[in-house]
Formats: sequence, C-alpha cells, structure tokens
Amino acid sequence: MRDIDMIVVHCSGSRCDHRYTMKMLRYDHVHNNGWTDIGYHFYITLDGVVHACRPVERMGSHALGYNAHSIGICYEGGLSPSGCISDTRTPKQKESMKHLIQDLHHRFPGIRTILGHRDLPGVQKACPCFDATKLQYLLDAS
Repeated sequence: MRDIDMIVVHCSGSRCDHRYTMKMLRYDHVHNNGWTDIGYHFYITLDGVVHACRPVERMGSHALGYNAHSIGICYEGGLSPSGCISDTRTPKQKESMKHLIQDLHHRFPGIRTILGHRDLPGVQKACPCFDATKLQYLLDAS
C-alpha cells in the first residue's frame, strides 16, 4: 500500500451551468492527456455524488511530483456561467467533499495536509478555484 500523507483538491475547470460528466472526464484524460484512465481518485458531480475513479492503491495522475503520496479529489465546476474562476461548489458537493475527506482520513490516518492544486510549488493555475487549505480543520478535528 502507498504511504499517503496528502489530499490534493482539484476542479474540472468547467462552467457550473454545463454538465461535465464522468464520461467526458474519462475521454479528456485518456484521449487528450494520453493516460490509461482518469487521473483523479474521486470525482464529485454537481449533484454531490462521489464517483470513485482510480483506486487509492494506485498512484494518481493529478499533481506532478506529488502523485506518489497523495489522493486526488476533483469536483465538477470551477467556472461561473460566464467562464470566470469561481468557487461553484454546490451545497451537496461541499457536504460530499467534507464527508469524503473525513472518510479518507479515517482510512489513511497518515494524511496530514489538504492543499488545492494551485498551492503546490510551480503550479500556475487557479485550480480548485477556492482556498482548499481551509478544509484542513477536517483533519485537525479528528
């Protein structure tokens, strides 16, 4: 089993008023990125459903230099209807993300850090379009 000490939060970079389905995500990751499957471990759609993508036992393809020891969570959205960077998480997505992080921390007590993709050194993106470090309290409370 991998030693996991970090959760990296991402957004799909899609407009919140247009669906970006698992099928679309898989197509982009496989055909556009050339990966074998979706790079994230979990994907949270607008309705709050958590989709398991890549088994946590397998290294992800979501955070260059950090994949070996992290779990990648992506939520559908990140752009306003006009295409501006925005925290577009629905209440259901926020609740699902909270529960997923708590569950992962119970399964992997070595997790000590939650960061957004943008918080990693050298990353020049706004992803996940909100301050994911504010979720750190979920680890500190358990």
